[in-house]
This record gives sequence, C-alpha cells and structure tokens, in this order.
Amino acid sequence: MIENNLVLNNKVGTIRVQQPPSIKSPKSRKDSFTPLTSAILILLTLVVSVGGWYGVGKYFFWSDLDMKRVNAQLEFYKQKVQTEPNNTEARVNLGYTYFLKGNDGQAIQEFNQVLVIDPKDFDAYYNLSLVLIKEKRYNEALQKLSKAGELSPRDYKVPFQKGIVYRNLKMYKEATDSLSQANKLMPANTDIIYEIGMVAEAQGQKDEATQIYKQVLSYDPLYKPAIAALERLK
Repeated sequence: MIENNLVLNNKVGTIRVQQPPSIKSPKSRKDSFTPLTSAILILLTLVVSVGGWYGVGKYFFWSDLDMKRVNAQLEFYKQKVQTEPNNTEARVNLGYTYFLKGNDGQAIQEFNQVLVIDPKDFDAYYNLSLVLIKEKRYNEALQKLSKAGELSPRDYKVPFQKGIVYRNLKMYKEATDSLSQANKLMPANTDIIYEIGMVAEAQGQKDEATQIYKQVLSYDPLYKPAIAALERLK
C-alpha cells in the first residue's frame, strides 16, 4: 500500500514563523511552515509517515513539554492577531500553529482571512493548499496551488505539491510533468526524486521505482522514506 505524503519539513513546505521576543526569528519568510523554535523543528522531524516524512492522515506525537511550547506559540499569535488584526504574517503563523494542533478548520479560517486582507499572499495560498491536501480535498488544493504558482512561478514547492495531488488523483502523467518541473527548479532534491519514484510505484512500475529510490539514496544514504520503499518492494 502506498501512503500519501505531505512534506512539511525543512526542505519542502515550511513557513517562517515570527519568534516571541526571547527567541530568534528565522532569517527568511520565503519558505512556508518553519517551526517556531529549533526544538519544535527537531520534534517535527520525529513524526513518522513513510520512514520519516510528515504524512497525510498521520498523528503528531508530542511530549507534555513540547505541547506546552505549541500552546505557548498559539497564545502568542492569538494575542498578536488580536492587537494587529491586519498583520497577515501573524495570521499565517497562527494558522500554522492551529495546524500543528490538528485544528485544520481553524487553520483554514485564518489562511482565508489572510486572503481577504491580501489576495496576493503567497504563504496563505500555499499553506492553505497543504491543509486541503491533508484533508484529501485535492481539487481545492490544486486551485490554491495554481494561485500560489501565479504569485511565485519559480518556487519549486508548488509543482512539487501539485505532483503529490495528481498522484493521489491517479493522474500520473500530470504528476510526472509537475514533478519534472519541480526537479528543474530544484535539481537533485531528494524529496522530489522520491516522489517521482512514488508515481512510478503507484503505476506498478516496480523496477523503475526501485532504481529511482536507489538514486535517492545515492544523494542521501540515510533517507528513510527511500529505505522503507526499497524494503517494501523486495
């Protein structure tokens, strides 16, 4: 069985989150879904879908201490939005935090509110698409990704996520085309190459998929999704 993968790690699908005053902020807002603290980032990387990817329909496992940090992050951005209701960055970050807590509905509401304030906010479109992918609302996700692509045509994450959506819709040609575009924008990215392998595997092309997964491991021998995939195809 092939699991559906939504990549939300430090390579694909991250969002810059403004830090509370006592914690340093990330340098760039370009990528979406960047955790509030390095500790949270480490915790997120422990969430396992297929060998370590963040997966659609999977659960986050938090210690009590870690959940306290997420709750503190939630309160911080709730207050930020209350005092600065038109602060789109704070609203995107609040939506992300709701997403971390599994409150997809509230996350969607915040991202949509950002788009009311600024209809050209890339982060809102992109992150909204990720939540929709998680909820398997694939056609809606494609619409949001298309808008994100119009706003940032050189961002490889957009065609990458489109490839995932198309694979889930069993539109394999479109998936391959989108992933090829992502690969041109970000060559040798292991996440992209792995997803190309997933498309091959979904079509029953086991030999091709095996070679692609081996290619992933040639770039990163410790890439757990590819290791798990090769075990699966034995």
